[in-house]
Amino acid sequence: MATPLSPSAFRAPAVLLSGPVDYALYKEFRRQFEAAEGRDLVVVELSTLGGDPEVARMMGEDVRFHAEISPKTRIVFLGKAAIYSAGATFMSFFDRSNRYLTRGTRLMIHERKMDKHLHVQGPLTTCVAAVTATLHEIEASIAIQNEGFSNLIRGSDVTLEEVLMKAPANWYLEADEARRRGLIEAVL
Repeated sequence: MATPLSPSAFRAPAVLLSGPVDYALYKEFRRQFEAAEGRDLVVVELSTLGGDPEVARMMGEDVRFHAEISPKTRIVFLGKAAIYSAGATFMSFFDRSNRYLTRGTRLMIHERKMDKHLHVQGPLTTCVAAVTATLHEIEASIAIQNEGFSNLIRGSDVTLEEVLMKAPANWYLEADEARRRGLIEAVL
């Protein structure tokens, strides 16, 4: 277990990000994250209304990988104002003891969304293949989503069943509630 950090540890975050989680944010994340190489403490501050969950997973995998290859470097998440959707996915890659939110920050957890039109036309076997491929895409997305939910709730009193029940309708948690439930280390 990592020692809780005092507010002064967050004075000058190494990585400052805001806006939609997209490839432009990823590029900026990588630039700032690489510039923080060699620091003992790397604070990643984020404020976002959400975005691409796969980009969030890429950023999270970068954090996980660097934490494994540089175990002396502590990488900490600081959520500010709004950590919605893909922001919560990114936060899930940080150990619970390395997750912090500023006062009044809101988390929003929801299911992945899909916007796809399936047009079935042609020979029946081709139709079955198209429908089956879409079903496989949905099943794989649900599995990835639930892995993220499991990472997010690890060490908390939130159950996967609770997340799966609340996520379809967008589950909002205020920072103090997230702390009480064990999703984060502390509120600053």
